[in-house]
Amino acid sequence: MNYVKEIYGNQLPEKVVKKAVAKAKGYQKKFGDDSQKDYHIQAVHHPILTDELKTYNLVASQQPGSFFSDKGVVIANIRMGFGHYRISMAIASCAASMGYTPYWFDLPYFKETTGGKIIAHLNHLYSMGSRWSSKYPLFNKFYWEPLNYQGFKKLSYNAADQAMAPLMAPIYQDLPKDMPLIATHVWPAQAAISAKMTRVVNAIPDNWPMALHLAQGSVHTVQTYSSYFGYKTLKGMKDKEILRPMDSGSLYYTGHYVDHELVVNLLEDTQKRINRIQNKEAKRILMTIGGAGAQSEFYADMIRELLNQVKKDEVVLYINVGDHQNAFDRLLQLVPELNSFATIHRNEWEKTKDFALKAIDQDVRGVHLFYDQDIYAAVYSTNLLMRSSDILVTKPSELSFYPVPKLFIQRVGGHEMWGAIHSAEIGDGTPECETVELANQMMSLLLKEDEHLIQMNQAIIRNYHQSIYHGGYEVVKLAVK
Repeated sequence: MNYVKEIYGNQLPEKVVKKAVAKAKGYQKKFGDDSQKDYHIQAVHHPILTDELKTYNLVASQQPGSFFSDKGVVIANIRMGFGHYRISMAIASCAASMGYTPYWFDLPYFKETTGGKIIAHLNHLYSMGSRWSSKYPLFNKFYWEPLNYQGFKKLSYNAADQAMAPLMAPIYQDLPKDMPLIATHVWPAQAAISAKMTRVVNAIPDNWPMALHLAQGSVHTVQTYSSYFGYKTLKGMKDKEILRPMDSGSLYYTGHYVDHELVVNLLEDTQKRINRIQNKEAKRILMTIGGAGAQSEFYADMIRELLNQVKKDEVVLYINVGDHQNAFDRLLQLVPELNSFATIHRNEWEKTKDFALKAIDQDVRGVHLFYDQDIYAAVYSTNLLMRSSDILVTKPSELSFYPVPKLFIQRVGGHEMWGAIHSAEIGDGTPECETVELANQMMSLLLKEDEHLIQMNQAIIRNYHQSIYHGGYEVVKLAVK
């Protein structure tokens, strides 16, 4: 078991160390000990990852793998909502554009491993908490917000995760120790360090510094300057104590993690948005319901408010519910008019791609509701639809960093508020709208007063020229140097 007694030279209280080790031993007892088991992996073609992102999927194998390209980069991730998958896709896209071969390494996919079982268990709890936080205000106020905002911030929380990391390491045994690995969640990064890998980059997703995201021994990257010094000084991670800072060379600012396809087409797509505004064309609104399937009621209230404008061809709605059948059914129940009025794209990946591509240059009308049971298609559909969208409606999580005008609805967890704050400050998004009434007011402003969206699009162009959206490329550079 991994006894973590200090983090970047900051001593942990003995009771914290004992509690962390006891928690890890509890997981080991509950989910098994596979540290002596031989696991093997192989790279296989994937109909979406490989065809769209030139990325190969790593799966279980009976024989040791010897499949890696000389320019291979492992993209290690977990599904916890859609966010970490989306960041993985962005970095894989950038890596492929730079001539590298990305290998998608999804730890929960290996369900028979101890690590896979632990992640599935914790992901279930997180998803449940996210849904409850939207449904039960008192639960959100007294438990979920404090946990996400202050609980995850503490070094003591990180100590528990680092003690758990060796339980996730056995599946790494086929990976060359010096192979570049980029993790888009801290657990794969911590597990890679436990597996003695030497070129690990830990791509931190959030804009609120939390010890949760630390993986000692890896190179950390952040998307904003404001979070950089919060991480560097470990500010607030042990109450008010002034801590020894992170080691030199262990933390870098990169900019936003955005897909190559969105960055390379950004100037042209942004100009098309400005042209649609100036030509008084219908504004395209993309609503994406997050990976936890939360906030369906919030979106339903906004959709009802917009339907009359859709019927007048003043607004076009794209609604992506991802791979959540329950969210799909719930939305149709909450807004019955969608059953007859919306064009439903259900498990139609090729048609969804065709629609998204044509919408960039062609006229679109009505409501388009997207659902796909394939998680990769579900996540990537939002990226495809983004290029022809004028407004993205989202909670302020990983989509806060994407180069499209954004209207932020209520967050799920206190740490997310800083995504909206950052976006509003660099000019490509609104402040967070915590209630439906605020969100509808903001939407009305964006639709009726053209200067607001024009201002956001002009900010996106300025940000592009400052390389703010180029972080995916910088992460890859750090991994392969």
